[in-house]
Amino acid sequence: MSEVLECKTQLISHAGRTLFYMNFAGLRDEKEITSVIKESAYFIRHQPVNSVLGLTNIDGMHFNGSIKDLFVEFVKGNKPFLKASAVVGIVGLKQFMFNGVMKVSGRDIKSFNSIEEAKDWLSFKS
Repeated sequence: MSEVLECKTQLISHAGRTLFYMNFAGLRDEKEITSVIKESAYFIRHQPVNSVLGLTNIDGMHFNGSIKDLFVEFVKGNKPFLKASAVVGIVGLKQFMFNGVMKVSGRDIKSFNSIEEAKDWLSFKS
């Protein structure tokens, strides 16, 4: 299982920019989600302030109250290090959870319908 999680975060290049991709897509187990959050937080919080362009995919990911709480702390703690953030996979009830995370964390993460749209938007953030 750890081999699968190792590739859940990666640096990707798009239009000459480096993006930090966090792939939570399809994750159903809170332990797996926590593992990706920890790996992501470690990377992000060891970068210069206001330098990371973050792309998060939560398509098909399981969400509940405790996972929402994990994301609130994760998103709040990353705030100083992120220049811009985009998320993909917010549909249905996830929109309600996403709005709650944004309100509590004080972050402004842009939501997109596709990974390509999100990558394009992030690549033009200066």
